[in-house]
Amino acid sequence: MRATGVLSGRRGCVAAGLLSACLVLTACSPQRPHRPAGAKRSAAAAATAPTPVGSAASAAASVAVSAAAAPDVSHYYRQRLDWRPCREAASFRCTSVTVPLDYTRPERGDIRLAVVRRPATGPRAARLGSLLLNPGGPGVSAVDDVLSFADGFSPALRAAYDLVGVDPRGVGRSDPVDCGTGTSPAALEAEEDAVGPGSGFALIAGACARSAGRLLPHVGTPDAARDMDVVRALLGDDRLGFLGYSYGSYLGATYAELFPSRVGRMVLDGAVDPGMDAFRATLGMARGYQVAWEAFAADCVPRPGCPVGGSLQDAGRVLDDLVAELDEASREGDGRGVPATGDDLLTAVTSALATPAWGGLRSLLREVQAGDAATRRLLLGTDDAGGPGEQSLAAINCLSSALGPRSTDAQTRAAVPEFRRAAPQFGAYYAGFLPMCAHWPARPTQVPHRISARGAPPILVVGTTRDPATPYDQARALARQLSSGRLLTWDGDGHTAYQQGSRCVDTAVDDYFLHGRLPADGTVCR
Repeated sequence: MRATGVLSGRRGCVAAGLLSACLVLTACSPQRPHRPAGAKRSAAAAATAPTPVGSAASAAASVAVSAAAAPDVSHYYRQRLDWRPCREAASFRCTSVTVPLDYTRPERGDIRLAVVRRPATGPRAARLGSLLLNPGGPGVSAVDDVLSFADGFSPALRAAYDLVGVDPRGVGRSDPVDCGTGTSPAALEAEEDAVGPGSGFALIAGACARSAGRLLPHVGTPDAARDMDVVRALLGDDRLGFLGYSYGSYLGATYAELFPSRVGRMVLDGAVDPGMDAFRATLGMARGYQVAWEAFAADCVPRPGCPVGGSLQDAGRVLDDLVAELDEASREGDGRGVPATGDDLLTAVTSALATPAWGGLRSLLREVQAGDAATRRLLLGTDDAGGPGEQSLAAINCLSSALGPRSTDAQTRAAVPEFRRAAPQFGAYYAGFLPMCAHWPARPTQVPHRISARGAPPILVVGTTRDPATPYDQARALARQLSSGRLLTWDGDGHTAYQQGSRCVDTAVDDYFLHGRLPADGTVCR
């Protein structure tokens, strides 16, 4: 079966990098003045829940709530936060926030969100407020990300902002989706062999319906965006300062659609077009990884001892042969009890292409070619099927028709030739994700639609020209959709750009967060 543990985030892919793993937002005209992202507001204003505002007719049908129909949730905006030193690091502060399970029926009960904050290091008078970070996924913990990587931001950014991570509902430490499958990749593989394509997804869906059915309809992106507005107010910020990678950019775009007047300085890196349906996005991802593989091969071919041969054509054949060899060995049993499959290799390859870790990929391919048992055993660790991250990813993706593909088995089989033509080495692999949500017990609540977020201040979209997980054309599309969007381009490789080695990108993003200055229209970092 296809490796289903395909999470993407700002630090590279946790496994492969599924279509829905990533999205982004854009930036607006620099002329319109706006208050800094973290500008504080009065306690009275902070206690007032704003009415969500949809910015497009199609969005209004799926995510907007009218003022007349919206239940009163203002008491959630008035709770007191009990900040305490985090267990992991005393210099960080941890707390939790209570939000309604269902914003349309808050009487149905509450859930709790885990929040971490690294206080700003600069003088109080020079601080700009809070900067919420979301590393993507969906399913990647923002709390863990802030605890692990906050010190990697520039000293100026750390001095100006409290860095804040909130695990979205259903993720990590925030009432996570727990389907209790305990299902090993081998068991899912066996079921797919017995029943047919997509049956592993069906097994997870059935387990989630039994174990987490109450939560599943309420972990969608619009609910997570409303949660962020509660957190914004409780932090005392007039506007939301936000940095979202991958899926985090989709979350940011949704927030800007619902609350355009609450947007502060927002940067979204690694963009998916929210108007694109999941089938086309999956096809685009397959094509994106093909482009990334060919860029890797072009870099490898001139190097002594390159494991993929002497030309791009050789590189494709080498990868195809390795995939076929592993599949054959897994069917026959290789005598060493290492049942790694071709898909396990492709999962490792796509992860390396997204990072990008080309030196490591060259070494991996050499070791697999040499039949190294330890390396082949290591490949099995790339498949986290049925694990908590996979369950959260599926639960969130499957509530959005832009994120979670729902092709039937027959539709999937029919699509394979088109996927192979678009991506000879990766097409069949990514076509295997098309049934991901076909059996999901909760129906989508968010349809693909253009997001303009009219009235929002500038939103900076960062796109990488050879981003395999969220191809560059999607960043361009989102930047055009947003009424205040500004696109910053990195002519580079890998998934996401900020803090990936480009001084040009890092300087532009920091300059926007610190001073509100957007890069010039059409800026390309090389």
